[in-house]
Amino acid sequence: MTNTPLFRDSGNLDQDQFLSILTREEALERFEAALFPRAIASERKALCEALGRALAEDIVASIDVPPFDRSNVDGFAVRSADLVAANEARPVRIRLNDEIIACGTAPRKPVLSGTATSIATGGPLPRGADAVVMIEHTQPVGNHAIEIRRAASPGQFVSYAGSDIARGEGLLRAGTVIGSREIGMCAACGMAEVSVVRRPRVGVISTGDELVQPGNKLRPAEIYDSNGAIVTSAIKENGGEAIFLGAVADDEQKLEAAMRGALQSCEMLILSGGTSKGAGDVSHRIISRLGKPGIIAHGVALKPGKPLCLAVCDGKPIVILPGFPTSAMFTFHDMIVPVLRRMAGLPPRSDSKVVAKIPVRIASELGRTEFVMVSLVEGADGLIAYPSGKGSGAITSFAQADGFLRIDALADQMSAGAEVEVTLFTPHVRVPDLVIVGSHCTGLGLATAPLARSGFSVRAIAVGSLGGLAAAKRGECDLAPIHLFDPTTRTYNAPFLDDGLELVPGWRRMQGIVFRQGDPRFEGLNADAAVRAALADSTCIMVNRNQGAGTRILIDGLLGDTRPDGYWNQPKSHNAVAAAIAQQRADWGVTIAPVARDAGLGFIPLAEEHYDFALVKARKTRPAVQAFLQALASKEMRAALERAGFRKA
Repeated sequence: MTNTPLFRDSGNLDQDQFLSILTREEALERFEAALFPRAIASERKALCEALGRALAEDIVASIDVPPFDRSNVDGFAVRSADLVAANEARPVRIRLNDEIIACGTAPRKPVLSGTATSIATGGPLPRGADAVVMIEHTQPVGNHAIEIRRAASPGQFVSYAGSDIARGEGLLRAGTVIGSREIGMCAACGMAEVSVVRRPRVGVISTGDELVQPGNKLRPAEIYDSNGAIVTSAIKENGGEAIFLGAVADDEQKLEAAMRGALQSCEMLILSGGTSKGAGDVSHRIISRLGKPGIIAHGVALKPGKPLCLAVCDGKPIVILPGFPTSAMFTFHDMIVPVLRRMAGLPPRSDSKVVAKIPVRIASELGRTEFVMVSLVEGADGLIAYPSGKGSGAITSFAQADGFLRIDALADQMSAGAEVEVTLFTPHVRVPDLVIVGSHCTGLGLATAPLARSGFSVRAIAVGSLGGLAAAKRGECDLAPIHLFDPTTRTYNAPFLDDGLELVPGWRRMQGIVFRQGDPRFEGLNADAAVRAALADSTCIMVNRNQGAGTRILIDGLLGDTRPDGYWNQPKSHNAVAAAIAQQRADWGVTIAPVARDAGLGFIPLAEEHYDFALVKARKTRPAVQAFLQALASKEMRAALERAGFRKA
């Protein structure tokens, strides 16, 4: 690992030097040292508009709260000395004054010895009175007197002026985040507006020739710009005023103009993409022309997030996030949020942590601190942390994860069964009501939809049939979707269960060979002939499935010992197989009929497989499990599955 010197003249750096790697701690320390201390701008805001903002200055109470002595109950204002001898046997008779003190009514008559005044909760205490007797402890005597059978101590049921807030008292400190309680305190002191830290204006630019804004049509090799929307929202969540400036192509001149324009009106600039070593990655080259000191760190020993670029140009921070969504969002939350919140006057984010076990071995890269997104489920002996295997380009890795675990830079793996500390993305653990771990199927969303409408939370983790079966046997899920064929008994799924599992019939789905319609190598052939034709053509590329998937077992049975070109391309879903063929990255593969139909592909039926569920018996009585079983057995579910191209078992 190499380190760059602090505040090196970025104008003299060539491209290779841009990716000198710093540790996370070194990069963050240098970034903050270049930015702070700095003046914090403030503005006056009406109290109703100050929610969630940080106070820019201390607030001192200008009045007493309450501003007068007041009654805490409905009753009678009295002199306690008149009631010293009062008891049940010898009640004291008190004459009532001709006055009723309600809230907002100033007393007109004093309470003299032997008298009392009727008073409502919150009413100002009249002159002469030093206590209040609850109306429940009195008995009327005619229209002008009452009898009191209990003694009263001085100050009984009275709130004195300033007993809540005293004039001159420090009410709130600078940096306090204003919530509903703080607004109530300020309002009680008569404040109509407060001084808050002005939200830093943060310009957001997405970069890349391939980006299209949501709502427009995609052309080949284009993708929707998700980073722009995600980063903009995350800035707002952490105290900034986000200004989305759109996506700019990888054109150095156009991008520089956009960056200069953003810096004129914003206190901070965040870009995504264009920070690696590729020829189209130009963002970091522009920074050297925007101000001093320039690049502070380019390349951080993080996974995901290695290409992160941090710069300061004439006092304004510039951040270039990696282009992949998970990398971008993780580095934003881990490295940029602390700086942004400090600029917004907000306190550091408070992260909650829990201890969980990992069910599988996680390989890691020596020399880089790795952060692994995980989903939490409830196991037999506590929380289980399932790692997300979708990669840094997956939007859902960040959105569906509950938190992350850290693998030290000096470790090359984390062993299965290890206890780890998981940092949560939210203050509380969101353990789902129903956990499904196993084979992927598009019909699973149909089967779980009724539970979501009934208020149950559902988590489905795709690890393949064998992975799901192993999870079920370890008690890490409620149900494991499986489609495993046993060649000995020539039956599906049942032979693979042990005593702790029960088979729940799901649905039947037709597996088949898929190809692009019109391909003469496959058109009009049956499955056996199609496989022979594919293996006979050295230019014919297949797309496989991941190890542990039931479909992979079927494919290996078709191929025997043959390993054609494309065999080691092993996506984890039926949709990925269809996409590879539709986009001409592969010529054939095996998937299910509904997916082939939706992708517009040719389909040769191969075998109808049984997509069933291995139910963990110990979890069968759980409400969410029962709700799932009822939904699965319903007529409505049968109809929904048949419309989608499946056949209910």
